[in-house]
Amino acid sequence: MMTATLLPALLALATAAVLPPVTPDDIARLRHVSSPAVAPGGGWVAYAVGGSDVAGDRQYSHIWMTSWDGSRTVQLTARDGESESSPHFSPDGRSLAFISARGDEQETDQLWLMDRAGGEARRLPGITGSVVEFAWSPDSRTLALAIVDPDPDEAANAAARAVTPSPARPGTGPEAPPTGESSTVKPAKAAEKPPKPIVIDRYRFKRDIDGYLGKQRQRLWLYDLATARMRRLTTGDYDEALPAWSPDGRRIAFTSNRSADPDRNYDSNLYVAAVAATPVEPLRLTTFEGEDNDAVYGSLPAWSPDGSRIAYIEGGPPALFSYGVRKLAVISASGGAPTVLTAGLDRNVHDPVWSADSKTLRFLIEDDGNERLASIAASGGPITAITDGSQVFAAPAAGPGDRLALLHSTSTRPFEVVALDRPVPGQAPRRLSHQNDAWLATVALAPATPIAFASKDGTPVHGFEMRPPGSAADPRPTLLYLHGGPQSQHDSSFDIGWQILAGAGYTVLAPNPRGSSGRGEAFCKAIYAAWGSVDVDDALATVDDAVKRGTADPRRLGVLGWSYGGMLTNYVIASDTRFKAAVSGASTSNAWAGYGTDQYVLDYETELGKPWEKPDAWARVSYPFLHNDRIVTPTLFMVGDKDFNVPLLNSEQMYQALRSRDVPTQLVIYPGEFHGIKRPSFQKDRVQRWLGWFEARLK
Repeated sequence: MMTATLLPALLALATAAVLPPVTPDDIARLRHVSSPAVAPGGGWVAYAVGGSDVAGDRQYSHIWMTSWDGSRTVQLTARDGESESSPHFSPDGRSLAFISARGDEQETDQLWLMDRAGGEARRLPGITGSVVEFAWSPDSRTLALAIVDPDPDEAANAAARAVTPSPARPGTGPEAPPTGESSTVKPAKAAEKPPKPIVIDRYRFKRDIDGYLGKQRQRLWLYDLATARMRRLTTGDYDEALPAWSPDGRRIAFTSNRSADPDRNYDSNLYVAAVAATPVEPLRLTTFEGEDNDAVYGSLPAWSPDGSRIAYIEGGPPALFSYGVRKLAVISASGGAPTVLTAGLDRNVHDPVWSADSKTLRFLIEDDGNERLASIAASGGPITAITDGSQVFAAPAAGPGDRLALLHSTSTRPFEVVALDRPVPGQAPRRLSHQNDAWLATVALAPATPIAFASKDGTPVHGFEMRPPGSAADPRPTLLYLHGGPQSQHDSSFDIGWQILAGAGYTVLAPNPRGSSGRGEAFCKAIYAAWGSVDVDDALATVDDAVKRGTADPRRLGVLGWSYGGMLTNYVIASDTRFKAAVSGASTSNAWAGYGTDQYVLDYETELGKPWEKPDAWARVSYPFLHNDRIVTPTLFMVGDKDFNVPLLNSEQMYQALRSRDVPTQLVIYPGEFHGIKRPSFQKDRVQRWLGWFEARLK
C-alpha cells in the first residue's frame, strides 16, 4: 500500500520528469517584483515588475496594482521601450507618483504623476537633476525629493540644443508660399560642446555606475505641486538621502554624513529638518561614529504615528564597517540618547515599521540563510518571531491599521507581493501578485535543501544544496557556488542561476562560509584582513561533506562565483587542485591592483592599512596572483568593461598570469556593463558560457 508521505514525493518526481528544466532562455521569462506600496485606504497595493525586452535587448520595469483582497490586478504603465519604478500613493489617495526617465534624451530619472481616476501620467515640470527617491507630505501638497545635481557638461549641451536655431532654406521663411512636404525643414542638430577634462580632487573619487565623482551631490529638495517650484530643504554642501516626513508634516528626517570630509569615514547620521520657506540648518539626532541608517541598505527613518520618536538602524563598530552587526534603535524626534532595542541580538536587522498605536515595531532579521519578520515593543523587551522557516521576506510597506505588504520568496518561487492582515505569529502570508505563475507552471524546479557540517577546525558551517529536478540520490557532477560580499549570504530565496545549473544536471552547493552575514558578528569578521583563509577551509569542507553524503562526485568538481565569490574562487583554486574547472566573475587576486583603481579605498585602509605601511597584510590576501603557480584549474574569467567596483584590470591580470603558464583559461569582457550584468543577451550569454566551460570538463 502506498503511504501518504510517499505519494507527494512520487508525484514530484513524475512532474519533474514531464516538465523541462530551467535553461538560460528562462532568464528572459523571469519577472522581478519589487517596491510594494499600500494605498491610503488599504484597498490596493502598487508595485514594480521588471522583465527583459529580448527584441530591444534591455531590461524594463512597469507599475502594476493589485487589490488587497487579491481579486483584481491592473497594469498601470506599459510604454514600450520605457521603464517606471518606485510607486508611491499620495496620502489623499488621488495620485500615484513614480520615477521614470521616459522621453528624456539624457535618460535622467524624473518624477511622474498619475491621476488615480485615470488618464496618462504627466512629468512634473521644473525639476533639474536626477531623482533618486521621493516622499509625499501628509497633506499631499509637497514632495521631498532626493536629487543628484545635474552634470554641468550635460546641462550646457542641453541648453545649446534648446537655443540653437535651425537654419531655414531659401524660400521657406514665413512669407514663402506653401510648397507641400518640401516646405518642412528638419531642424539641424546643435553641435555638442567638447568634453572638459575630468579633474579629480576627492579621496574616494569613483563609484560603479556613477563613474568618476566630482562636486555633484545628492541633495534634498521640496517640490510644491501647486507652483511646480523647487526649494532646498537644508543648508550646506552635503549628500542627503532617505527623506521621511513627520506625521504632522512639519519636519523631515533623513540621513547624511556632514563631517569635514565624508569620504574618509563611515559617520552617516540621522537628522531632522524643519519644513520652511527657506533652507534651514538641520538638527543632528544621532552621534554614533558609525553608519546610522546608511543609504546603502536603504532602511528609511520610521516616524512613530504619534510623531514623538524615530526608529532607525544603527551600524556596527566603524572599524568593522560592513562586518559589524546593524541594530534597531529608537530616538526622540527632538534629540537625546537613543535606545538600542536589539543590542542582544547578534544578527543584522533592517526596515522597521511601526504599529498603528506607536507601541510596537516590526522589522526584518537576516538570520542564517533566511530573512524573517519579527516584532519588539518600542520600549524594549523580548523579540517575537512572526515568521519562520526557509523563506525570505523583504521591503515591508505599512498600510492602514497594522496591515503589511511585503515581498516574499522561497527557493522555488521568485519574489511576489504578499499581504499580512495582522502581523502576528502564525499568520500565513496571503499572495497578491502572481507575475511568475504562468512561467513556473512550464518548468521543473529544484528545491534548495539546507545543509550543515563542520569545517576543518570544527566550526559549524551552513548553506544549501540543490540537486537536479527529479534526480535520484546518487553522486553528480557538482558545482561549488560562492556568494559575493563577502558580508552577505546565500539565502532561501529563488535563484535562477542555481535552477539553471541544477537543470543542466549538476548538484549545486551554496555555502555561507565565514565572512558571511546572517550568523553574527564574530562569524562575519573571522576573515577580517584575512581573505582566503578560513573561508577557503569552509568552502572545501562543503565539498567534503557532499562527497561524504554521496551527492557529489569527487572526480567531477567545479567552482564559480561573482565579485567576492569570484575572489574566493581564486583563493580556492590557489589552495586546492581537486577542481576540474572554475569560473571567476568580476574578481581580483592582487589587492595592490585594487588600491586607487576601484571604489573601496576607505575599506582597504581601514581593514588592511595603507599598502606601503602594511605590505605583509596586502601580500597575504594577494596569494592567488603572487602564487598563481599553484593554480592548475582551467579557469574562465568574466567581467564588465565599465566595472568600477572590481575593475577589468584585475581579471586581465589573472587571465594573463594563467595564460603565461599555459593553464587553460579564457577572458570574456562584456562591453558597456558595470559590476552587475544587465543586458539580457549578456545575461544569457554568461550562463551559457558557464555551462559550456563546465560541460567540457566535468561531463
